[in-house]
Amino acid sequence: MSLLQKTIRADVQATNAYVVAPSAGMLKLDAMENPQGMPAALLDKLAQQLKTAELNRYPAPKALELEAALRACTAIPKAAHVLFGNGSDELIDLIIRACCMPGDAVLSPVPTFVMYAVYSQWSHARFVGVDLNPDFTLNMPAMLKAIATNQPKVVFLAYPNNPTGVALREAEIVQIIEATPGLVVVDEAYEAFADASFMARVLEFPNVLVLRTFSKLGLAGARLGYAVASPAWVEQIDKVRPPYNVNVLTRIAVRFALEHFEAFEAQARLLRDQRDVLTDSLKNLKTSNGDVEVFDSYANFVLFRIPNALEVFEALKNKGILVKYVGKAHPLLQNCLRVTVSTEQENQQFLVAVQQSIDEVATKAA
Repeated sequence: MSLLQKTIRADVQATNAYVVAPSAGMLKLDAMENPQGMPAALLDKLAQQLKTAELNRYPAPKALELEAALRACTAIPKAAHVLFGNGSDELIDLIIRACCMPGDAVLSPVPTFVMYAVYSQWSHARFVGVDLNPDFTLNMPAMLKAIATNQPKVVFLAYPNNPTGVALREAEIVQIIEATPGLVVVDEAYEAFADASFMARVLEFPNVLVLRTFSKLGLAGARLGYAVASPAWVEQIDKVRPPYNVNVLTRIAVRFALEHFEAFEAQARLLRDQRDVLTDSLKNLKTSNGDVEVFDSYANFVLFRIPNALEVFEALKNKGILVKYVGKAHPLLQNCLRVTVSTEQENQQFLVAVQQSIDEVATKAA
């Protein structure tokens, strides 16, 4: 056994790193990014703002100006506190580390965002996944039984869910909150594209935290997420936050974007409209050996099931179009692809290519 094998944790050695598919020169529809970018009229103004960054200094301990800008355009309850993270991914990690000792349970419906399980593993917590129904709705009897049996320290509820796009019912969230002995995290990463939010009720219960990110709205490269909860929860989770975790360039860029938030809201509205068009068009795809099953989405992506999905995925890649094959992530996702909602032009390019890919795969199989 080598020195490395004796030193690195066995579970780390047995795990693959998070893989980001190469996308150079491709139409990238696999990562739920906003394809529109910052409006050109704002870019020069942002550049002027970034020139003020004191890169020789550490960021201020509290991003007070950023928080003020956030509160000015987001319905965060006045008495709630805000904690910023290097993307919402970091905040998921911090929440689990702050709450869980080795062996404690972290629970979530599955399939869902994979990092809930990954960060649980790195904290030696026990991740409990509760299968959704075949239509990706919540299996409430199974959830409540799993909560009673495992007494989780943390429950994650993606609202709406990734990779399915399906939204929970608010009454279901409340029922889970009331049944959970620990913290319930309502992850609203896709809130900009949904028609509901739990933010207004975050202080109504003693064990709720709402999590959001700017990544899906159009600032994925800035890497900023935020958690909203009662002061007591934020105070404790903040203790495990690395110092200076949000850099000065991100703070300036996101604060500037918040000051022009209406531009990003307009982009989100366009993507919601395109999501409806894309969903209807996917339902009209023609296959020779099975129906196309399209799941209604409240996010900026659409999940659909087709025969021979992996072969279709590869055919799309050969045409320079990258979507996400999720068929191996969970048995409920068999033969499923997830595509990011993009501009009208790029959506049409994808739709033409996916029909061609379906036809090509069917011809080869004949």
